[in-house]
Amino acid sequence: MSLNETVDPYRKISLRIIPFMMVLYLVAFLDRVNISFAALTMNDDVGLTPYVYGWGAGIFFLGYFLFEVPSNVILEKVGARLWIARIMITWGLVSAAMAFVQGPWSFFILRFLLGLAEAGFLPGMILYLTYWFPAAQRAKFIGLFMAAVPLASAVGAPLSSLIIGIEHAWGLKGWQWLFIIEGIPSCLLGLAVLRLLPNGPAQAPWLTLTERRIVQERLDKDHLAHSGRAQHRLWPALVDRRVLLLGLVYFGIVIGLYGIGLWLPQMIKAMGFSNTQVGFITALPYLVSAIAMLLWGRHSDKTGERVWHVAIAAAVSAIGFIGSVYLQSNLVALLCLGIASVGIYASLGPFWAMPPVFLQGTAAAGGIALINSVGNLGGFVGPYLVGWIKQSTGSFQIGMGVLACCLAAAAVMVLFLGRELKSSRHDAIS
Repeated sequence: MSLNETVDPYRKISLRIIPFMMVLYLVAFLDRVNISFAALTMNDDVGLTPYVYGWGAGIFFLGYFLFEVPSNVILEKVGARLWIARIMITWGLVSAAMAFVQGPWSFFILRFLLGLAEAGFLPGMILYLTYWFPAAQRAKFIGLFMAAVPLASAVGAPLSSLIIGIEHAWGLKGWQWLFIIEGIPSCLLGLAVLRLLPNGPAQAPWLTLTERRIVQERLDKDHLAHSGRAQHRLWPALVDRRVLLLGLVYFGIVIGLYGIGLWLPQMIKAMGFSNTQVGFITALPYLVSAIAMLLWGRHSDKTGERVWHVAIAAAVSAIGFIGSVYLQSNLVALLCLGIASVGIYASLGPFWAMPPVFLQGTAAAGGIALINSVGNLGGFVGPYLVGWIKQSTGSFQIGMGVLACCLAAAAVMVLFLGRELKSSRHDAIS
């Protein structure tokens, strides 16, 4: 038995970096979507209509789109530790500043700046995981890291509903305290990143020399196995049809993710529940989604299959949205929306395990960022469409039908992508 077989550094690595990364992403996502709870009282206070709220909630992603690729390329050049710290501190400050929104224009401007500040965080974290884990293990760890997203909603929903119940403490309303209280931890964690997040295995003081060598050897072997079909250069990666198709698939998934995520509290409130009840009811589907992410990502790694894991999850989500439209009972509709949420989140681990298979180096930094950038435009489209349809029809039902179509389209597109990946693999071998 070789030394490499007796020494396994990955348990140590996963315990050291994954929980901390989860906390970072949990706080990031909480600052991104806490607007959905602030809206329960803020909209009336500052005069935001459903249309204006949907537009402003989504404009975050326009700022995100503009700076996404440059941000990830900078991260690849200067290192994750410094750049992730910068991202977190700036977005924490902007998020806290949301407490001082006065009307539609200040709402639009601060949401746009929040997107600029946070751009590069998720693709930077996905890229960062490729510095540590070989391809065969990535869906599990990406799924574990990204489980912070539904957990942020599960934890943040009841917390946010309680905070907005604060009234006129020190002259501020509950929704203002919500932004301040949930913005400060981002700044503090940004400072912690400088101390706790090494740029890679070579800079990790808690790994032995043998463990560092094992990690690097496995990564080198992984890169060599995929080098025949991998893209290494930035600009060719940005026009690679596989990258563009992945961006479109993610666009469909993200439309569903934020189309429901930024409106679900108001949908539940419309069923007659109090603000506090809304928080605890909202938490339930996200807790189930977090478990589904872990199990589905682990299954994807075990089988070595990605495409069908994404397609099936997206199709399940589409079915859930359709069920919420045609089944009139509030309880059944909530159950269907929970199924839709589970499908969306379960798709993320296998999805983000796909790009590093054919992208390496600077191409991975730029390509992953472009996929996330294009996909996150869905974060603008989803809330905007639901808000526009709600204001035009007075109902969320048609909006949920539109989200179902987007998830169904994502499921079909990822199957086309699977054919494209097989074709490129055959070309590399022949």
